[in-house]
Formats: sequence, structure tokens, C-alpha cells
Amino acid sequence: PRIRRKVTSPRAPLLLLGMAMTPLKTFKVQGGKVLKVSHESKATKTPMEFTVFLPDVAGESNRVPVLYYLSGLTCTSDNFTSKAGAFKAAGQAGVMLVMPDTSPRGAGIAGEDDSYDFGTGAGFYVNATQEPWSSNYNMYDYVVSELPAFIEEHFPALPGVKSIFGHSMGGHGALVVAFSNPDYASVSAFAPICNPSSCPWGDKAFTGYLGGDKAAWKQYDATELMTSAGPFPWLRGGILIDQGANDEFLASGQLQPDKLQAAAEAKGQEITINMRDDFDHSYFFISGFVDDHIAFHARALHAVAAEKSTAQLAAVSTGFEATQGKVIKCKAAVAWGPKQPLKTEVVDVAPPKAGEVRVKVIANALCHTDVYTLDGLDPEGLFPCILGHEAGAIVESIGEGVTGLAVGDHVVPCYTPQCNESQCIFCASPKTNLCPKIRGTQGQGVMPDGTSRFSIDGKPIFHFMGCSTFSEYTVIAAISAAKISTALPLEKACLFGCGVATGLGAVWNTCKVEPGSSVAVFGLGAVGLAVIQAAKISGASRIFAVDINKSKFPMATQLGATDCLCPSDYSKPIQQVIVGLTTWGVEYTFDCTGNVSVMRAALECAHRGWGQSCVIGVAASGQEISTRPFQLVTGRQWKGTAFGGWKSRSSVPVLVERCLCGELQVDQYITHRFDGIESVNDAIHALHGGNCLRAVVRYA
Repeated sequence: PRIRRKVTSPRAPLLLLGMAMTPLKTFKVQGGKVLKVSHESKATKTPMEFTVFLPDVAGESNRVPVLYYLSGLTCTSDNFTSKAGAFKAAGQAGVMLVMPDTSPRGAGIAGEDDSYDFGTGAGFYVNATQEPWSSNYNMYDYVVSELPAFIEEHFPALPGVKSIFGHSMGGHGALVVAFSNPDYASVSAFAPICNPSSCPWGDKAFTGYLGGDKAAWKQYDATELMTSAGPFPWLRGGILIDQGANDEFLASGQLQPDKLQAAAEAKGQEITINMRDDFDHSYFFISGFVDDHIAFHARALHAVAAEKSTAQLAAVSTGFEATQGKVIKCKAAVAWGPKQPLKTEVVDVAPPKAGEVRVKVIANALCHTDVYTLDGLDPEGLFPCILGHEAGAIVESIGEGVTGLAVGDHVVPCYTPQCNESQCIFCASPKTNLCPKIRGTQGQGVMPDGTSRFSIDGKPIFHFMGCSTFSEYTVIAAISAAKISTALPLEKACLFGCGVATGLGAVWNTCKVEPGSSVAVFGLGAVGLAVIQAAKISGASRIFAVDINKSKFPMATQLGATDCLCPSDYSKPIQQVIVGLTTWGVEYTFDCTGNVSVMRAALECAHRGWGQSCVIGVAASGQEISTRPFQLVTGRQWKGTAFGGWKSRSSVPVLVERCLCGELQVDQYITHRFDGIESVNDAIHALHGGNCLRAVVRYA
């Protein structure tokens, strides 16, 4: 019997609730979910509450970086949660937020509730040394040690990838924690108490918690730490501080950012202090700039995560010397015939010949084109073959004459090559990306010399689309290998090998959608959603999202759709509905279904006189498109796109860089993750399920 491998979608975060913690509240918010929980703390010897924001992309198989937020005097974990408005930005950035309380509560210490600036709600993120506070008021240890360990054990947190920020007393705490612990990627603060040793709040708290010896205070004072131990090179982007110029506590001398700035400049520490005119100390101030802080931390966190991933992959490539020039035996998911489940086989992968590279595939995303071919609908489909064409890989060896690539390079195999030869009129033209250099042999399932690099017991196995990435190792033409930055994890980079890149390019290259345009997108798979994302970035003012599966509408709306339409909700053809909603139709329409009837609908709702309709979806063999010639006579244009018009080797690296700098979010497309070649059939099953955008199978 077939055993189905269990997979957890990142839409269902890992939570080991039970004896470890008690759930208190759960809220759905834009971009994720908020949970408030309580647990028994060893550091404070009391129950401690904290709130967690889990982005939609977080899950058991997709752990995400963590950004800790420390609140100010009198606050609980609820203040930031309900007032800051940070969740949309955090969700888009794929970052978990953790908001702890500001002190132990109910410790039973006489006088702990007597004032707002000492005791309950005012733990000052120190480890108290004075009785009776020393037994419970150990917020530094709680924030630095106990809470991160708890989060990494019970939530989908990426181990060791964390940053910290805070407000007022919490800003003080964030600075002290980050200055004292090199495992924090970045730090920022809103109106922090920068020199607590010399302000009334700090004097009161430090005297009570730490005693009268001011030398003991310095370890919890950001300005003193900067003076004695700065600079702090591990803090990516330096230190970011926002301060309201109309803050009453700035005027009263509680905050003193000028002292921290002077100490930082004296030590050569990069620091940015933004004085915000007319803003005060409240959450109205924080909510105005919290998106900037989250973006600041996201850049640092994702850079650290990428470096850790790169280091792990570098270890993978250390053994390549032993295999170069030799046949490699590895696992591959082989398609022996149409409509048959893929079978995991041990295949022989020959060394690369002239103009070729052999690569180790790290991650592969399933595309509907793979399934389309497996179902026998592709007229060029050949069997037995190794499918797969949307992958991230590492170069294992290079063939004779290959330049611009080296062993260890990260690449995205591309089914559309780019030879860049002087005599290639296609590579030279800005009008197309359809380089024909190896098109003839690629369509025949072989390498440019007419032979295959795959075999089983001496019998050749066909290649597919020049990629064949359902194999742990594959051989591709060097002109099909787009060298990319090692900073982007290959399980994300693989998305730029086909579907997502195609949707983006259809908008930016093929149709060149302008700001203020109207757009209609038919089919809300990964390609269609990428079209919506690109149209939104281009400034389209109205974007129609059309699909018979309404469960896809929330994601479409999140990416920029303004109108979601289900054809079955209407008694007349959907093109007539859209024309009725727009008077003359939509300026740009995109078919992402491969259904010829939908292609016609997309054309016929294009704007009279100048509307453009782009065919992206691949129709089944033998299908033909049709419409009344009058539709074209009256100014509509029908066009198509392959790989979104991107010239593969020069464009894919640019898309990766745009992803790294935060311009292009791709996490939302990966709805399912699997491990191992053996699970490719499970990934295909998920793709058929209707709620899968991209299923990524990780090989290493």
C-alpha cells in the first residue's frame, strides 16, 4: 500500500500547547494570527504572559525569524498588540513578533504595586540584586535566555535568528540586550531611556533593584555600555532610534538621546536618530513609524538567515571534488509513462560535456506544466523522462569551455536559455527572450549533442525542458543556468525558475502595465497571483481577480486585487460582467488558466480601442483559440508570453536581488513543503488539491 508522507502547511503553525503554556486569547489579523499565552517562568518564579504574532508563512516546515518588542512603563503585552498596527508589515516581511510583559505580576512583594515607575509594570529589564526583588525581578534573564528558548521550542521560530526593539523603558531594555549579546541581528527603539543612570526614572529603579553602587548600574545603561564596550559590529544597519520632538519626557530629561549619540559617535558606532516633529511619547507616534522599524529588522534578520543557510549549503558542496568527472548515482523521480505515478529510482548522471554544468538540486517547486506533461497533454512529452523545471541548485562540476560559472555557484536552471552570442538575433533584440540556440534538442529530450546524461542500467532516460530537476543531480546547458546571489535560500529562489517570474514578467515586460491602469486576471494560481502582485507594484488602480475557487480571493486581495469575481455567481458570461462594471472593458487582461474558453473571455473584456490580452496559460495539445475578428478590428490586441519575457541569465539574478531587498515578497506562494525525492508524488497530489500555490520539495 502507498504510504502518504505527512506534510504540514505553513498556514497551520506549530504550537505545542498543553502543560508548557496556557492559551489565553487568539485573534486573526491581517497577515497572520495573534496568540496571547501564559507560562510558568523559572526566571521570575511567577506566571508570565506574552503575546506572539505568527505570520501566515510560518509553520512547522518553515521557521521564521523573530523580532522581540519590549514595552514601556505600566504596559503589558497588550499595548503594542492593540495599538501599534504592526501586523500587516510583519506578515509581509515574514517575521514573528514576540511581546513579553514588562515585569513579574503577583509576586507578593510588599509595595510592588505602589507606584507606576517601580515594581509591577516597571521591571526595567534588569536582574535585581536587592532583596526582596532579587527572587522575582529578573527580567533581563527572562528576556535574553528563558523567553527565546521557550519560543524556539514551542513556536516555528528560526533558531538563533532574532532582533529586538522597544519603547521608552523597553527601548532602554532593547538597547542593553542588543549591546550585550552578539546573537541579536539588529536593534531599534522608540523614545528610549538612553542613560538611565542619570535620569529620575533610572535612579529610582536602579537604586531599588541594584542598590546604591552605581558601578553595578553600568551594565544596564546603553550610554555607559557604548562608552565602555562599543562599537557593536554585529548590529546590522547600526542603531535606529525614532524620537518625538514634542515628547514631554524628552523635555524633562528622562530620555537623553543626545548622550547616546555622542557616545556612539565617539566610538565610531553607526547610529540614526530621527527627530520627528510634533510627535509625542504615545502609541500614535509609534504607529506612524513602526513599519519602518519592521522593515529595518527584516533586512537584518533575512540576511542572517541567508548566511546560515549558505553556510549549511557550503558544507554540502565540500564533497564535490570527489565526484567531478565521474558518474554520480542518485535518486530521481522517474516518469515511465503518462498518467503513471512517478517512481523513485537510482539513476546514473553522467559528467557534463562541453558547454554544460552538472548541478546538485537543493529544492524544487512543482509547476502545473510538470503535471500537464505527466498527464500526457504535452505533444512534446517523451517517456521515460525526469520532469521538473523550477528549482534552485548548486554547481557541482563544469564542462569544457564553460565560463562565468564555477563549482559552488548557486543557480536557477531556466527552460528558456540565453546564449548571448553575437549572431543570435533573439538575444540581441529587446523584443523577445526566445533564444533558439538549443530549442531543437531540448524539445527532443536530449542535451545539445543529441544524447542524454541520465540512464538506468544503461538505458537512456529523456531530459525535460532542458532542466529535469526531479533528480538530486542533473545536467543542464550552461546557457540555461542563471547564477544568483547565495543570500536567498534556494527553496525561495526556485520560484523564479518559472511560474512566479512568468507572472511578474507578463505585466512588466510583455504588457508594460502603466500606473492607473485597469487589469483583469483569470486564474489565481501562483502565476495569476504574481500577475496581481506585479500589477499592484506597477500602480494599477483597479485589479479584477477571477476564479471559480473563492478560497483564493483573500490572497488575491492581500496582493492587490480590488474586485474578486466568481463566474458561477453570474448568469451571463464573465466578460460581459467585467465590461458592465467598467463600461468599455479592462485595459490589460491575463489568462493564467490554459483554458481556451477563458482565453476568449479575457480578450473580449479587454478595453475597446486599446485593450491588451496576454495568454500565459498553456493549453492542452490540439486546442485552438477563437473569437470574432471584430474583437481585434476594434483595437484589442491578443499576445502571449513565455517566461514573462525575461532573458533568463541576465534577469533572474535581478529578480533575486529585488527579493533580497524586500521589493518582491515570495513567501506567500509556498503553501506546502515536502522533504526528499520520494515525496514528489505527494507534492503532485497537493497541487491537485486546489489550495496549493507552490509545493516545494527539498532534497537537501
